[in-house]
Amino acid sequence: MIQVTRKDSKESVEALLRRFNRRVQQSGVLAAAKQSQYFEKPASKRDRRQRAILRQENKLAKVKKLKLGR
Repeated sequence: MIQVTRKDSKESVEALLRRFNRRVQQSGVLAAAKQSQYFEKPASKRDRRQRAILRQENKLAKVKKLKLGR
C-alpha cells in the first residue's frame, strides 16, 4: 500500500493529495487494476503485446530516420 506523510506541519492537504496521486500513477497500481477489470483471452493479450512491440519498433525507426535526416 502506498503511504504519504506530511513533510511539515504547514503542508496543505491538497499538496499531500497531489503527491499521493503522483505516487499511485508512478507505481502502476491503478493501471493494473483497470487492465484486469475484465477478462482478456490469452490470444487477445498476445496480440495486444505484439502490437505494442511493433509500435515501439516503428517509433524507434522513425526517430532513427529523423536523426539521419531522411
